[in-house]
Parts: sequence; C-alpha cells; structure tokens
Amino acid sequence: MKLQRAPGHLSADAKRIWRGIIDEYLISDVAGLRILRVALESYDRAQSARESIDKAGMAVLDKYGQLKPHPLLSIERDSRAAFLAGLKALNLDLEPLRDRPGRPGGK
Repeated sequence: MKLQRAPGHLSADAKRIWRGIIDEYLISDVAGLRILRVALESYDRAQSARESIDKAGMAVLDKYGQLKPHPLLSIERDSRAAFLAGLKALNLDLEPLRDRPGRPGGK
C-alpha cells in the first residue's frame, strides 16, 4: 500500500503530524484523508493565530485606548477545537499500547 503524501500547503510541523498519523494508522480512505487534511489545516490556523497573539499580546488597545481581548483568541480556540474534533472523528486509538507489564486501564 502506498502512503499518501501530506498536502503541500501544510506547514512543516503539520506535515510531520500527517506523516506520523499516516505511518502509524495507515489511513488510506478518501474520507479519512480529507478529515486529516482539514484537521491539520485547523492546526496550522491555530498555530498562526497563536504566533500573532504572542507578538501582540493577549490584550490589545482599541481606538479608544481601552484594553480588549486580542481578536485572534477566538480563532485560536476554535481552530484548536476543530483540530481535536478532526482527530476524534478519525477514531484513532490514542491510548498507548503497552508492551510491558503494568496496571490495566480503568473502565
């Protein structure tokens, strides 16, 4: 089976996540690849918003000199939520596989 390459418009970080997920879970169906692509686009959007917020600060002055929350805070929050929802929609087993003895997980 040929593994799907990451879309070219994704950031280098998102491409690493793509490769990691594709390699580990062998996603090859059209729907799964689309969900992963959209999730990683959301990841990139959240990272971009975070970088802008880091530069300008979490609060900005409006035209009246009043402190207001940075307008990108909601974009960062919503994009992170969309990324996590995409991962959840992929139905990935996020529980690490145990290759050694230990306590079993709770139910």
